[in-house]
Amino acid sequence: MFSGELTDIDFQEKIGEMNADELQLFAVAVRDFLINSVAVTGGHLASNLGVVELTLALHKVFDVTKDRLIWDVGHQSYVHKILTDRAGDFKTLRSYGGISGFPKTAEHPTDVYNSGHSSSSISAAMGMAEARDKTGGDENVIAVIGDGALTGGLAFEGLQNVGTRKSKVLIILNDNQMSISKSKGSLSQHLSRLRSSQSYLLTKQKIKSNLKNLPGVGKPIYHGAEKVKKLMRNSIVSGSMFEELGLNYYGPVDGHSISTLISIFEAVKKIDGPVLLHVVTQKGKGYINAEQNPGKFHGIGSFDVETGAELGEKKATYSNVAGHIVTEIAENDRRIVAITAAMTDGVGLAGFAMKYPERFYDVGIAEGHAVTFAAGLAMGNMRPFVFVYSTFLQRAYDQIMLDVCAQNLPVVFMIDRAGVVGKDGETHHGIFDLSYLSHIPNLIIMSPSDGDELALMIRSSLAYGCPVAIRYPRGNADLSNLEKINSLMGETVGLQKFDYDNHVFEIGKSVRLLEGTDVEIRAVGSMVKTALETATFLSDSGISCSVVYDRFVKPIDEASLLEAANKNILVVTLEDNVISGGFGNEVSSFYARASLEPHLLTLGWPDEFIPHGDSEVLYLKYGLSSSAISVRIEEAFRKLNSGRERA
Repeated sequence: MFSGELTDIDFQEKIGEMNADELQLFAVAVRDFLINSVAVTGGHLASNLGVVELTLALHKVFDVTKDRLIWDVGHQSYVHKILTDRAGDFKTLRSYGGISGFPKTAEHPTDVYNSGHSSSSISAAMGMAEARDKTGGDENVIAVIGDGALTGGLAFEGLQNVGTRKSKVLIILNDNQMSISKSKGSLSQHLSRLRSSQSYLLTKQKIKSNLKNLPGVGKPIYHGAEKVKKLMRNSIVSGSMFEELGLNYYGPVDGHSISTLISIFEAVKKIDGPVLLHVVTQKGKGYINAEQNPGKFHGIGSFDVETGAELGEKKATYSNVAGHIVTEIAENDRRIVAITAAMTDGVGLAGFAMKYPERFYDVGIAEGHAVTFAAGLAMGNMRPFVFVYSTFLQRAYDQIMLDVCAQNLPVVFMIDRAGVVGKDGETHHGIFDLSYLSHIPNLIIMSPSDGDELALMIRSSLAYGCPVAIRYPRGNADLSNLEKINSLMGETVGLQKFDYDNHVFEIGKSVRLLEGTDVEIRAVGSMVKTALETATFLSDSGISCSVVYDRFVKPIDEASLLEAANKNILVVTLEDNVISGGFGNEVSSFYARASLEPHLLTLGWPDEFIPHGDSEVLYLKYGLSSSAISVRIEEAFRKLNSGRERA
């Protein structure tokens, strides 16, 4: 039955025909397919291995073509995609034009909600349930949320409203004791107590009594309670916070037993009210390498199936450098603390956490709390570093503005994965941070051109005594880039190796890397390398370029910008951020305030959500590769000169 490729199977028909034992066997084939597929394409493996049986049972009991199945975060939806006619597309997973690693409504009708960030599924489910009730529908609404995502504040906002409204919603709590890193906090402890509760072995009569008295259930389920009793560890556990919030709580149950899950789904789908079903799973289930190291296999590139080792050369990343430098300077400054929101490994803080556990805080998926917590620490004369991905920091916008910046507190935001991040797509690209940060008073914003610059910025930030944001990209930090630039450009280059311990960057000061006469390219962060490559292309076309590295996005180097305007040449801004509200926008606004009208070309990402795909492909498609940029600049330069000649 399973000898052929999964791409040859009509799952909608086959799952309906399979019994629980056959589905349990089929789960092995699905896991094998997942492991071998993701080994080639990269992707989120451990989370998907953990929900194989859960997804199969959901598809067995519910009609996913009619019922509304919402995956919180969505990185665990691969099995759902396999079962909805997309197994054959997995060779294109997360590549440009291929299937996404997250649910997308435009990709398939059974993807009912675009996901990517955590904690939104319960609120979305409540909205869909209310819309169903208002329009006379009868579809089931199911939200699948992990215990890590449940730590997000939005999840609690949704829970307390679902409990109040009493709409028929099934919330499945996928409890694997993990987000990306191991779950932390009192909620995790509460779930642990539920998992180990003595009421696991409930009496037959108590189960029957609880089910019989539930609104909308009554005698039909009462008579089947003997079977249900064997499937549940506890039923409406005394002391469960979910019960107190007004939900019908069931669990914990074994999330890897398909027969158990099918029977329970059949029972709870008849309950006319909000139900929270607590399902216990193992992240990485069925693949020993992922079971032993679920954090590594949460999101992974191509890897060797036998050993689990990632393929390709490993170099120091910006995350590595950031974590290493903060750990290093913390040795001599006990005021320094590091905070992250469930991203210990991702942001490079594993070493800090091990060396200084008393000064390390993983607050769970709670970015807003992380920022305000940092503000409180800073008020107490500590020097907090908040490590967070760019795409997740936007969830804490209000706290950044009012709790930190309005009080001018010395909190340093370490903004990882700034710019386009590639295969995770629009929900994860960090191309908006300059736009939502640069207008906030008191905040200094820096963006390094390489790992050496990042190290120096971290050290400099401690001297400023105000809020600082340092945004840096995903990937290799190119620690030798400065030597390369110096050797290529000669002694006139402003960049050089500094004394890490004593050097502090002058606030707002840019660096001239290359002197030219026709065009001045002003680049931010990772785009400095691109600017230098572009200057070489343009030189071959007879166009002489200056290249200026704007270390500081805020404050901008106004003196240098005035000098550029006075040269009456083409000024080009280059950034890995959307143009709207970004660095180029700030430069344009400065010139307008100064009543100047220089020849200005702003280059960055357009005003749209950028899809998933290899970063190199995206840069090329959107005209932001060095070759494409050189063409755009040359066109603007030729047009400018042509206009001058006609004048």
